[in-house]
Amino acid sequence: MDPLRKTALVAGLLYLATFVSIPTLALYGSVHDPNYIIGPGPDAPVLIGCILEVIVAFAGVGTALALYPVAKRQNHGLALGFVAARTVEAGTIIAGVVSLLVLVALRKAGAGANAPAIGQVLVTLYDKTFLLGQSLLPVVNALLLGTLLYRSRLVPRFLPVLAFIGAPLLLAGDAATLFGVIGRSSGLAGLLALPDALWEFLLGVWLVVRGFTPSPITASAAGTKG
Repeated sequence: MDPLRKTALVAGLLYLATFVSIPTLALYGSVHDPNYIIGPGPDAPVLIGCILEVIVAFAGVGTALALYPVAKRQNHGLALGFVAARTVEAGTIIAGVVSLLVLVALRKAGAGANAPAIGQVLVTLYDKTFLLGQSLLPVVNALLLGTLLYRSRLVPRFLPVLAFIGAPLLLAGDAATLFGVIGRSSGLAGLLALPDALWEFLLGVWLVVRGFTPSPITASAAGTKG
C-alpha cells in the first residue's frame, strides 16, 4: 500500500475510534445520582465507560500524530498546534476518568457520612473536565485541522467547511452550558454539537474509504518518500 494511503487509512480508523465513547452517555447515567456513592448496584458500567474514554484519549492523539507528517507540509505551526491541542484534550479526558475511578473506589470502600458530598464533587469535576476536554478543545481542533485541510485540499472542501460551521455552534453550546443556560445532556446541547461530530465522523469515513485527494501536498510527500 502507498505510504500516503496508509497514513490516510490509519488516521481515518483512529478518527472513527474516537466515537467508541458514545455509550458512556448511558453507562454514566447512574453516577449523577447524589446517592450513587452509597447506593447499591454494579460498578461495571462506569468502569467500562472509563476504558472507552481512555481509548478515545489515545485515539485522539493518534489522529494528530498520523496526520502530522502530511499536514506540516501545508503549515508546520498549525500542524504542531493540532498535535498539542489533541494532547491537552487527551490529558483532560484522563483527568475526568481518574475522578470517576476515585468515585468507584470510594464506593467500594464504603465511604463515611460525607460520602454524598464527596461523590458530587467528583462527578462535578468529571463534568467540567468533559466540558473542557471533549467539548471546548474540539472547537480548537476543528479550526486548526479544518484550516489545514481547506488550504491543502487533502480532502474535499465541504468537509473543512463543515468544521468551520460546527466549531462556532459547539462553542455557543459550551458557553450556554458553562453559564447554566442549558444542561450538558440537553437536546439543544446535542443539536449544537452535532455538526462538529458529523465533521469528524465524515472525515474518518472519507480517509478510510478514499484517502487523500491528489494535491501539491500529496505530490510533495510522494516525491520525498521516493
